[in-house]
Amino acid sequence: MKKFASSILIFWLAAVVLGRLLQLNPNQIDLSGILSSPSFSYLLGADDLGRSILARLLRGVEVSFMVSIIVTVITMLVGVCIGLLAGFYGGKIDRVLMQITDVFLAFPGILLAIAFAAVLGPGLINLMIALSITGWVSYARLTRGQALGLRNRQHVLAAESLGASVPRMIFRHILPLLTSILVVEATYSLASVMIAEASLSFLGLGIQAPNASWGAMLRDGVRYMLIAPHYVLIVGLSLMSLILAINLGGDYLRDKLDVRTET
Repeated sequence: MKKFASSILIFWLAAVVLGRLLQLNPNQIDLSGILSSPSFSYLLGADDLGRSILARLLRGVEVSFMVSIIVTVITMLVGVCIGLLAGFYGGKIDRVLMQITDVFLAFPGILLAIAFAAVLGPGLINLMIALSITGWVSYARLTRGQALGLRNRQHVLAAESLGASVPRMIFRHILPLLTSILVVEATYSLASVMIAEASLSFLGLGIQAPNASWGAMLRDGVRYMLIAPHYVLIVGLSLMSLILAINLGGDYLRDKLDVRTET
């Protein structure tokens, strides 16, 4: 499974580079090739406007990677900062920050993302803002729980007794011990953001036409499932393979970085 996940990830990363090198035009319309099946002219077929599914698939995976990486970095920074503050200081700061976090946890993340995307309006930037607003909660809870335990470790107490500043204790003695856990969480977050981006685009709240997005392609493909099943199947299998590979990669990292599993 590790080799399978690595192969799929390398394939899609290579596809992003290949799409840039070939300079494909995913918005080129060919009315004579509407809903064409896979052929030499259209390797993966054409959509309802005669555009190459291959070209739009390559551009769509590029958008998915870009959105997921940017949103994951933003949510990790926000969530880790909140979790560290809550776990290190405790008391009123911890209660206030965790009450705010609990408010976001009370609602399913995708519903909050849909609500924020609807308020902000469709578009790439608004999509990333909506996903960032709701995605930091898991990092905050995870970091806070770990920081509570690490706060009373002997090396942290020793640094405090020697006069180390709070930023030094946090960034030098606590945060490095959270790196492996945060890396694994970020891996799963990448897959979650990709699904959320595709879902919002499917609903018309994400990437807008004529820009390529896997979610929008799925929405368009569903309309022609009976007469052009290759359209929705190709996009759906592509999304499934990428998400599966990322999750398998997260499982591998979790097992690899967890010292408790070492024999």
